[in-house]
Amino acid sequence: MPLSADRPQSKSTAISASRDILLGRRLAVISSGASLVLVSSISCGLAALPIKAEEEKNLVDQKDEGDGGVFGTIKSIFDPNEKTKAGKLLPKAYLKSAREVVKTLRESLEEDTRDVSKFRRTADAAKESIRQYLSSWKGQPAVVAEESYAAIEKAIRSLASFYSKAGPFATMTEEVKASILNDLKTAEDCL
Repeated sequence: MPLSADRPQSKSTAISASRDILLGRRLAVISSGASLVLVSSISCGLAALPIKAEEEKNLVDQKDEGDGGVFGTIKSIFDPNEKTKAGKLLPKAYLKSAREVVKTLRESLEEDTRDVSKFRRTADAAKESIRQYLSSWKGQPAVVAEESYAAIEKAIRSLASFYSKAGPFATMTEEVKASILNDLKTAEDCL
């Protein structure tokens, strides 16, 4: 009986010893790796000082130009504002919504009215984007003074005025269509 009791102990001792050896090797690798990283970072840090100074100078030059490099890219992702073509800083959500209105309304106006189902789809998309735009941005102080806001509002008012006078199923005249498209072009140029 004592012989069989010794065997499990010797196996567990052997397993324990092999685990200790593996743990010792891992610690040796980790500590030597950490030492290597420390030594290389110190030596590279001393050699990289002139390069780092040059990079900082370039970063300052880029900031003067308005581009922050990688930092600028990361910042732009989290920044709620975006520069327009005209160089103004406006809320990204406004720009996205306004661009969507311009795109869908233009598509709707340029759609062939003879294909009724396709015309209805584009008109419904334009109507929905206008509703979202107005519910989010109508009268907002951040954008109400912008030329793009005024142009989109003028286009929407012209559209509403035409349909209120002529009825919901009337075919739009070329004059009204050209006026609205001109307002959309003005808005797009400002976005």
